[in-house]
Amino acid sequence: MAETLEDGDLYLLYRPRVEEQQVESLDDVQRLLVVLHPWSGRRLLRLLVIGRKQLPEIEERERFWGFVDTVVERPEQLREALDGRTYGTRTRGERHQPAAQPVAEGAYVIARHDDHSHLAYQLELPRRFGEAQQELNIEPEASYVVSVKNPQAPSPRGVGLPESEKGQLPSELQERFRNRRFVSLDPPDFLDHPGTELLLIGAAHDASEELRLNLDVEVERAARSTIFDDLVLGREERPVEPLFEGRWR
Repeated sequence: MAETLEDGDLYLLYRPRVEEQQVESLDDVQRLLVVLHPWSGRRLLRLLVIGRKQLPEIEERERFWGFVDTVVERPEQLREALDGRTYGTRTRGERHQPAAQPVAEGAYVIARHDDHSHLAYQLELPRRFGEAQQELNIEPEASYVVSVKNPQAPSPRGVGLPESEKGQLPSELQERFRNRRFVSLDPPDFLDHPGTELLLIGAAHDASEELRLNLDVEVERAARSTIFDDLVLGREERPVEPLFEGRWR
């Protein structure tokens, strides 16, 4: 049986490409975002970016890179990272970046399992899965082996964050690597530091069975509020169809 290290609310959003007012497929998506909001401890909100705009395929045991983009104490502080913005460019003039759009929500668990760690989740919304979730590889329930990359270890060319954007870990976390390139996400405190790089590997569709954890109970706790309430997001600039109906918008 796995040991729960952390649990909380999970929110999945996608960021449309610049100037894309209508998202019709994955081609119109710039980034897949994951928000983790723990239920205990410091209750920091972590915004993660998944490198390939999708979650890893379970059957293929795909390995996807990601990183911690933003860590804040209050939902209002996430607005800059999730809201739309308009900015000027030298060659194309004024450009508009649409707001991130909610596409799923539920509960997550970070668990220690043998010599590795898992990020597992079960969703509450949407009730009916559609093309948006299918193209983003979002499943009703899933588990991923998750590892943390040593920020002091080199990366292959073209992979990972630039050196200037990599996180600086406190000594007690950095020492856990002991010259290794990767360690388990144990403790979850690694996620409290922007610039921390992660490796996610598809593990199981039935996370509850694999880890012997009752994710139904977790989802019941998460059902107290929606992403709009918990993260204080305005509905006026965010369509609800992806979250409630599974349709691109």
